[in-house]
Parts: sequence; C-alpha cells; structure tokens
Amino acid sequence: MEESLIPKLDNRWLTWAAFVEETKMVGYLAGPMVVVTLSQYLLQVTSTMMVGHLGVLPLASSAIAIALATVTGFSVLLGMACALETLCGQAYGAQQYRKLGIHTYTAIFCLILVCIPLSVLWLNMGRLLVFIGQDPLISHDAGNFISWLIPALFGYATFQPLIRYFQTQSLITPMLKCSCASLIVHIPLCWVLVFKSGLESIGGALAISISNWLNAIFLSLYMWYSPTCTKTRVPITMELFQEFREFFHFAIPSAVMVCLEWWSFELLIMLSGFLPNPKLETSVLSVCLNTITTLYAIPHGIGAAASTRVSNELGAWKPQAAHVAVYAAMALAVLETLIKEVVDYVTTMAPLVCVSVILDSLQGVLSGIARGCGWQHIGAYVNLAAFYLVGIPVAATLAFWLHLRGIGLWIGIQVGAFTQTILLAIVTSCINWEKQASKEREKLFQGLQ
Repeated sequence: MEESLIPKLDNRWLTWAAFVEETKMVGYLAGPMVVVTLSQYLLQVTSTMMVGHLGVLPLASSAIAIALATVTGFSVLLGMACALETLCGQAYGAQQYRKLGIHTYTAIFCLILVCIPLSVLWLNMGRLLVFIGQDPLISHDAGNFISWLIPALFGYATFQPLIRYFQTQSLITPMLKCSCASLIVHIPLCWVLVFKSGLESIGGALAISISNWLNAIFLSLYMWYSPTCTKTRVPITMELFQEFREFFHFAIPSAVMVCLEWWSFELLIMLSGFLPNPKLETSVLSVCLNTITTLYAIPHGIGAAASTRVSNELGAWKPQAAHVAVYAAMALAVLETLIKEVVDYVTTMAPLVCVSVILDSLQGVLSGIARGCGWQHIGAYVNLAAFYLVGIPVAATLAFWLHLRGIGLWIGIQVGAFTQTILLAIVTSCINWEKQASKEREKLFQGLQ
C-alpha cells in the first residue's frame, strides 16, 4: 500500500517540450500570485495615501506606525507562514492530503500564539518611540495607529497560512478573487472611516484590520464549502498539536530568512537619518524602496510558483521534474528583468534602482526554490552573510567614510543583494535532486507508519 502511494520516479531530463510545458505551469501560477501580493500591499498604501490628506502629522505618524508594524509583526508572520510552502507543498505532491490540512491548522494556531506577545509590544510602541528619542507628538499618534492595527495582526496570522494552503495546491482562483474583493471593499471603506466617521487617521488602521479579516473570512469560507478542497479539508482535531515541532523546525529559519532581508532595507532608511540633510536623503531612499517593493511583487509571484512546483514534484518523488521547474522559473525571472530594464531605460529611472530590480528578480525566484526544497535555514545563513556581513558594512563605509551619502547606502545594499543572489545561485546549482527527492520519500514512509 505504501509503495502505491509513491509516484514512480520521472526519469525524463530537460527537453524543449518539457521546458515549455513547465514554463506555462509556472507562469499560470505566478501571474495571479503577483496580483495577490500587490492587492495585499495596496491595502497599506491606500490607507497611507488617504491618511496623508489629513496633514503632515497624520501622514508621518501613520507611515512610521505601518513601517514598525511591518518590521516587528507582519514580516515575522509572513516568514513563518512560508514554512508551509515546504510542508504543504511536499505533502500535496506526496498525496498526503489530510496532512496538508493539518499543517495549515497548525500554522494558524501557532501564528495566533505569536501574535500575543507582538500585540503587547504594539500596545507599548508609543512609549518605546518616546524612549528612543522620537518626537513625542508623532510617537503618540503612531502608538494609537499601531494599536488599532492589532486586529489586522491576527487576521494576517489567519489568512497567510490559508494563502499557502491554496497556493501549494495550485488553486489560484480563490486567492485571486478574495484578494481583489478585499481591495475593492477596502478603498470605499477606508474613505468612509478616514473622512466621514470622525476617526480620521485611526480609521485608516481600522480599515486595514477589517480588510485583513475579510481576506481570512473569504478564504476560510471557500476552503470549507468549495468542492475543490474536498480532499484536503479535514476537521479541526487535537492532531494539530502534534505538528508543532515540525512546523517550528521550518518556520523559525523561514522567518529569519525573510526578516534579515526585510530589516536590512529598513536599517538603510534609519542610517539615512544620520546623513547631512536627512529629510532629503530619507525621502529619496523611501521613494526608491517603495518602488522596489511594488516591483518585487513580480519576482515574488514567480518565486511562489517555483516553490509550489519544486515542493510538489519533490513530494511526488520526481527530482527531474523539480529540476525542470527550476529552469522554467529562472527563465521567467530573466525575461522579467529584461522587460523591466527596457521600461526603466525608457522612463529614465535611476541606474541603481534598475540594478536593484534585476537582483530582486533573480533572488526572489532563488529564494522560492530554497523554500520549496525546505532549505530555509540555508537561506537564513545566506541573508545574514550577504546583508549584515557584506551589504550593511559596505553601505556604511561608502556613505560615511567616503561621503557618498545616500548613493553610498544604496550601492552598499545592492552589493549585499548581489552577494545574496550569487550565494543562492551556488546553493541551487549544488542541489542533488535525486537525493532531495529520496529524503521526501523517507518522510512519506515515516508518515505512513
């Protein structure tokens, strides 16, 4: 019985037909994932833009609050949820459908637990900002704003695992519909709460919280009532507690991997505040960072698709098919960078931003491949070395010692990104796909015992 549940090894090597077919599959998954990522990011952008019309103080306080919420909360939950790209992706490939559902419930429960200490931190964020020397008025308003984001934290902890639940099964339509529906509701809702309810800036935070929960509710309803989820829909039982150890085994290095990269860019903005004319330097770097964040939705979508295809094929014990998926994903990443390079040239964007776009495109896909293989711990080491042993020191040296200021900071962080891309490429090229698939086969046997 055990042997019948394990798909036979696919010995086909890379052919043009296999490559084209796999590229279509990766593209089919990546396109909607780009829209899903953008729609989630636009929830915060919309609230910030509307609150900005209230004045300089509300804009500054809300921007600081959202940045702190992202660094201390959302990035942590997102990173931990990425563990499901390994667990659920490989379980689905191995046809262990029940285990996929249990992994999802375990992740939701664990992330909600993580939200409790994060909520305590957020409730005291205003005091902490004053303590570290920030303007008391801005700190007070930012503290109020982030306090109203606490419900969004719990909603985020619920819908991020659900996104991975659908993503790893290649069920992209539910995610696309739910994310777009939440954004469509969010825009008028935010306008009413900010300008018509008397809540003003707090209304922007409340709108984000409501929209995050709408995402979670929409996906949950689809999961429970759609016939497409019949195989993986399981009742909530005490069995979810048995998966804690395995989840945190992947979740912790996954969170470190994501946060180390995310925080390095936020540290870049902080360093710009110590340069001459800090308002100008911070504003310019913030614009560059926001541009990169928006454009990063594309490689993130391709990376998510690559993670799904690689983990599915490894779980099904098809190492060669996983290898083909890597080639297809990297081909799409290269194609995307070429298209962006043309657009950047036509619109005369800054050359350094163009370099950042190219590096983000490559490393976004390579990171997805690492997650699909369950190598989050290696990704964490790579990001630590690339950004904190290379990128940040180079940035500080160029900006303060060689007096290149903001340009030096941006060059330094791109040196770190280049190092990250090279290291991830080396790791990917060294993967023994047969050995990797054999490991997943052993896990499958253990799960059936």
